[in-house]
Amino acid sequence: MIYFVIHHPRKENVMENSHVSALSAKHAGLEARIKAESSRPMPDDILVASLKKQKLRVKEEMQGRH
Repeated sequence: MIYFVIHHPRKENVMENSHVSALSAKHAGLEARIKAESSRPMPDDILVASLKKQKLRVKEEMQGRH
């Protein structure tokens, strides 16, 4: 018996766009947290560095998706 797999590019595109949108929102949220922490009188440099690393990972994942 032979089975055919039906490819639904539209469904995949919707899922892909949804994932990229979620990553974009996460990236923006991290940017906001970095700005907020950096604007404090005595920012937590370790926290800022950690947030920047997270932001970079999200950016790399977004670029890998395109």
